[in-house]
Amino acid sequence: MARFTIADLAAWKKAGKRWAMLTSYDSMTASIFDDAGIPVLLVGDSAGNNFLGEENTIPVTTDELIPLARAVVNGSSKALVVADFPFGSYEISKEQALQTGIRFLKESKCHAVKLEGGVRVIEQIEALITYGIPVMGHIGMTPQSVNAFGGFKVQGRRDSAEAVIADAIALEKAGCFAIVLEMVPAELAERITKSISIPTIGIGAGPKCDAQVLVWNDMMGLTEKAPRFARKYRNLRQEMSAAVREWIGDVESGAFPGESETFH
Repeated sequence: MARFTIADLAAWKKAGKRWAMLTSYDSMTASIFDDAGIPVLLVGDSAGNNFLGEENTIPVTTDELIPLARAVVNGSSKALVVADFPFGSYEISKEQALQTGIRFLKESKCHAVKLEGGVRVIEQIEALITYGIPVMGHIGMTPQSVNAFGGFKVQGRRDSAEAVIADAIALEKAGCFAIVLEMVPAELAERITKSISIPTIGIGAGPKCDAQVLVWNDMMGLTEKAPRFARKYRNLRQEMSAAVREWIGDVESGAFPGESETFH
């Protein structure tokens, strides 16, 4: 089976078909999620606080994300792989954005990129699309602006709703193939979803978006304190901890390795 494409996502929007996007930062999880049927894998700068041990996404660099994205592409065979532009890799100019985009497509082999911001980054998005680099937008609570927002807070309430709508319309007009709506009121997300022709991908944006995305560490229960919008489908942190303690006990008691793990 060939990989999913942005054309598939457009067709699903028209057909009213919902779909899921999940983060991945390595080839093993990419392979598992790909086999499970995830059509879009996001190599997010969320790798900062979920893989690299950072407090947030801001310290993440292009040089750090490219090998992660390459691993995800290599580990998957069907999913469309989207890579995040990290903070500081696109804001200065369209030339900077193009240089970053070219690096991602050539060095990581990803199929599309994602930028945070609306009206303020339209010039960069238009340049990327002009030169054949598909772009996914991201508005609402944009984690790279966490310091400006004063923390992780819902965006688009009351008077600020119109600004989020304007960003969504501008991104669609610029040629984005989809838009992530993060931590916005469900009613606003539904309004945007109905008013634009490209898919919306919700994360903390209610159930009416065309698609949903989660950080895989959150949904698998690895994160000690996951965001309110995440649902924990398994408790891998507990399972992994129990397995490691069991193995330590077997090593200390001499039960490991046993005959079946030993060569003669």
